[in-house]
Amino acid sequence: MVRGKFQVTKVAQVNWSKDARIVSLMAVMDQSTEENRRFSKATPSGSIDMTIDNPPASDFLALGKTFYVDFTLVEE
Repeated sequence: MVRGKFQVTKVAQVNWSKDARIVSLMAVMDQSTEENRRFSKATPSGSIDMTIDNPPASDFLALGKTFYVDFTLVEE
């Protein structure tokens, strides 16, 4: 598993659904804490864009909030 730290930088309404949102996250580049310095050194840039058609999920991923993102290999 690999862990990243990402911050929600944009939440946008789409024109084709009243519930769907596009949520954009960027890799943490903030140097204010030792943890953030470690994450920004390992992943100095990166982005994730998701279209989410689930209001509780898009509400959870609120603008400005920071999340750990875990990448786990799917075994075939």
